[in-house]
Amino acid sequence: RGLGVALVWLGKALFVWPWVALWRYVLAPVGRGIGVVVAWLVRYLVVVPARWLYAAVLTPVGRGIAWLVRGLGVALVWLGKALFVWPWVALWRYVLAPVGRGIAVVVAWLVRYLVVVPAQWLYTSVLTPVGRGIAWLVRGLGTVLATLVRWVVVVPLVALWRYVLLPAGRALAAVVTVVVREVGAAFGHCWRVAGIISRAIGRFLGTLLRWVFVEPVRWVYRTVLTPLGHGIRDGIWKPVRQALRTARETVRQTRQELRRALFGAPREPRRAAAVPPRREP
Repeated sequence: RGLGVALVWLGKALFVWPWVALWRYVLAPVGRGIGVVVAWLVRYLVVVPARWLYAAVLTPVGRGIAWLVRGLGVALVWLGKALFVWPWVALWRYVLAPVGRGIAVVVAWLVRYLVVVPAQWLYTSVLTPVGRGIAWLVRGLGTVLATLVRWVVVVPLVALWRYVLLPAGRALAAVVTVVVREVGAAFGHCWRVAGIISRAIGRFLGTLLRWVFVEPVRWVYRTVLTPLGHGIRDGIWKPVRQALRTARETVRQTRQELRRALFGAPREPRRAAAVPPRREP
């Protein structure tokens, strides 16, 4: 460690500190001085002359050129209006518009007295009386047809429904009701008789199945299988389980003895310090 510290210090003294001193005390001051000189030269050789040239020369020249271009544009606009706009405006205002108004007045007068007035007279004197006559004729024809349909179709159908079909329907409904009630009663009696017979047959089959199948199976289970199961449980299964439990306990103790002989007794875990119960405020 001491040799490493010495080598680090020697490396810094030979390769780091000379360059740091050269940069800090030589190159940085020289660079700052050169920057100040270059900034001063750029300011007084480039920026100040360029600002004076822009303010004293380029700005007045640009304003003069803009004023000249603006005046030239106004002159061109006035010349374009005088050559292409004002003649057509004068032609429209003083020639075409008055001629169009006169033509419109003549056309409106012709349409009024050649179309509108004859159409009004035709509607008032011809079409209105004809339409009223047609409406009166249609109304009378509709009344006649309605009366004819009522006495030829509606009244006979109402009489047929009221005096023929309705009584026949009531009689038929009464007959059908009686027939349905009697058939239902007969079906109910048949259903109850069939229920009594099927219940008796079911009880007989249940008793037969019980004495043929259930009671022999119950006797075999109670007399043969239950004692045999108890004998197998007490004579074979319990000793086998006891032997397996004893063998498992022997193997566990042997494994613990081997672990204790190879690795020593396990350390007892430290008991945690009892934490005093917090008192309620």
